Amino acid sequence: MGPIDTGDTAWLLISAALVMMMTPALALFYGGMVQGKNVLSTFMHSFFALGLVTVQFTLVGYTLCFGTSWHGVIGGLDFIGLDGIDLASTFPGTKVPTLAYFAYQCMFAVIAPALISGAYAERLRFPAYVLFTLAWTTLIYDPIAHWSWAAGGWLRELGAIDYAGGTVVHLSSGVSALVVAIVLGKRRGYPTVRHPPHDLTMTVLGAGLLWFGWFGFNAGGAGAGGLGAAALVNTHVAAAAGALAWGLIEGVRLQKTTALGVMSGLVAGLVAVTPASGYVSPLVALGIGAVAGCVCYGAVLAKARFGFDDALDAFGIHGVGGATGALLTGVFARAALNEGHGGGLSLVGKQALGIGAAAAWAAIVTYIILKVLDRLVGLRVDEEVEHDGLDGALHGESAYAAGSVSHGA
Repeated sequence: MGPIDTGDTAWLLISAALVMMMTPALALFYGGMVQGKNVLSTFMHSFFALGLVTVQFTLVGYTLCFGTSWHGVIGGLDFIGLDGIDLASTFPGTKVPTLAYFAYQCMFAVIAPALISGAYAERLRFPAYVLFTLAWTTLIYDPIAHWSWAAGGWLRELGAIDYAGGTVVHLSSGVSALVVAIVLGKRRGYPTVRHPPHDLTMTVLGAGLLWFGWFGFNAGGAGAGGLGAAALVNTHVAAAAGALAWGLIEGVRLQKTTALGVMSGLVAGLVAVTPASGYVSPLVALGIGAVAGCVCYGAVLAKARFGFDDALDAFGIHGVGGATGALLTGVFARAALNEGHGGGLSLVGKQALGIGAAAAWAAIVTYIILKVLDRLVGLRVDEEVEHDGLDGALHGESAYAAGSVSHGA
């Protein structure tokens, strides 16, 4: 592609740092919503993934995602352990160093399994978490990323589009979260026994940092130019619209607008605009965010009707939001931004096929992983541990001095 573009490279490196920050931000977002006796275990679900998935992605994950395609299904072992990648090499089709692209993609791989932790919060054994995260990243995330983003990936060759991970990151993790919630079962006493958030200020801070980091998530791969600016603006307006839509629905339905609702709405808007961020106009992005705020609000309400305990709404926001955004991308993509192929029935069909394939693969493989791990190490903590809290039992620590915060029933 020619010499390295220093502007694009600088923006990509900054974006990699922004996306890395999103994983600690997710820890805050989720950590504030659990009981005080489980906040450290919830933090660990995000922070431990930073180490575990980074090592996996360095050794095998990157090459499985972006190595030479094997029948469009998975990458080869060209870059195992980042072998053959030097300072001068550029990622195909770009003017940025391959190592910079690796760093950026690594942060996507890290946060994807961490999103699932919203479904199993307060009840999953730590050994099961470690093995599940490793298996999920290798067997689910890496193949779907290859299908969608790698040269030769079958969804990419088909013409399905996913600008920054609506299907690869959010749909796949959200669907897996639903399967985990069903297989693992409800929290003790749920829904009769309340499990109130112990610190919503922590959740609000986490949401704000997610919003900030999402600029790198969606605009990082667009380069330091007009498209990058458009992706950043689209990200911002969709988050704003999602927050307002969720808050307005709550205001009408409950006669009050909650901080948790507004934070959930902005994240829903961010999730839904992710696959569309580089393909649509700001006005369309605004609409996508508003639609996502409404649809995801309904999805969160629906879990009570269907009786599963997606503790922190990973499926309702990321699964449903990712699918909504992917479909709307097919409707509204601008031909000028998608190699001459604008939105319409043909593209919507391709998007639907991508959603179905990714959802089916994530659901089936997640179920198999969980059943194997249940036999090997056991999935769920016992009732006494769940009652007393996972922080002390699994990690030998407490986030707060005794009596400083309500730990819930």
